[in-house]
Amino acid sequence: MTVLSIILGILLVIGGFSCMFTPLATFLSTGYYISIMLLVYGIVGLIRFFKKQAGVLEMIVSVLAVIVGIICLIYPGKSLVFDRMVLIMIAAWLIIQGIVSIIVSIRLREARKGWYWGVIVGVLGIVAGIYSFAHPVLTAMTAGVLIGWYFIQAGFDLIILGSAADAVKDAIESERNSQV
Repeated sequence: MTVLSIILGILLVIGGFSCMFTPLATFLSTGYYISIMLLVYGIVGLIRFFKKQAGVLEMIVSVLAVIVGIICLIYPGKSLVFDRMVLIMIAAWLIIQGIVSIIVSIRLREARKGWYWGVIVGVLGIVAGIYSFAHPVLTAMTAGVLIGWYFIQAGFDLIILGSAADAVKDAIESERNSQV
């Protein structure tokens, strides 16, 4: 699962840069980008949860990712109401992912050098989400960049989690052994 997380993280980062460099094309195909990437992200998160490699918070985020991915696949921009809903989901998702990134990074601070980068990326994600709620028209015009940012953030989270999984597992086992 570690290698799969790293590979999916790299794919998310590549997809994120693609979205950022082609924002108009991304906006025109927003529903498909969101649905495919969120489904993959959510499924990987659920697999990690059922393999006992992820916590309840990550499971909740993964379930939300699958639900949002399915919604976007079924209704990609069919109405103005749904378009507005997508903008709200983007803003909320940035905030939720930022919070998860901060929590995971803080939990990994003893097991991983450079853990603070996850905190920085998480804070920036929260700021971007709050700004997106405040300016939905601007969010619609810059959806490609915001979606790209999200994919890059989620990709780096998967890469960090995948590369730190063994260290975290060893730390948990040593903590359990010291409590016995």
